[in-house]
Amino acid sequence: MDSKALIAQRVAQELVDGDLVNLGIGLPTLVTTYLPEGIRVFFQSENGLIGMQALSEKAAAFEDLTDAGGTPASFIPGAAAFDSIASFGFIRGGHLDVTVLGGLQVDEGGQLANWMVPGKMVPGMGGAMDLVTGAKKVIVAMTHTAKGAPKIIKKCNLPLTSVRRVDLIVTDMAVIEPTEDGLVLREVAPEMSIDDVKAATEATLLIPDDVKQMPVRI
Repeated sequence: MDSKALIAQRVAQELVDGDLVNLGIGLPTLVTTYLPEGIRVFFQSENGLIGMQALSEKAAAFEDLTDAGGTPASFIPGAAAFDSIASFGFIRGGHLDVTVLGGLQVDEGGQLANWMVPGKMVPGMGGAMDLVTGAKKVIVAMTHTAKGAPKIIKKCNLPLTSVRRVDLIVTDMAVIEPTEDGLVLREVAPEMSIDDVKAATEATLLIPDDVKQMPVRI
């Protein structure tokens, strides 16, 4: 299993039956593929859809039905489409149970930077700031490093998405929970050790006695 699939599979285990969940662009959209059996989740796309699901290989794409990243999507029976104003009303009004977002950096304070790389063209800030501020639970789904450089660092040097502390970080190496005391290592991926995770992390990790193996299929 590749790293993105492993991350998406583990994130899917955090979702609860009946949750209203927003998935960010890119890696987070893979979560729809790995929902545990018997769990029904309502996926919201910030461009105006509740009831989104991944487009099966056999299904024909609707030209105007896409996720927030412009990728063709499908929908479940009873899905609802609406305008951007209503969509951000859900987000800003605190109605989302969970948002799953990609990340460029997360620091020791649990703060996320994911919307802008200085010097590169940015078409707009998107909805990440609203999502991190408004959702009840914020999960960051990202690879642990980028070109060998740690993404979980002491202090973000990219523009912050929000001053709010995120609730969980899921990478291809570990599950880490940001707390008031710091970043707590909860799980390590199969075939990884605590030392492997520490070596790939710039931030200081708090290591409890009961670090578990990530419950994923590889």
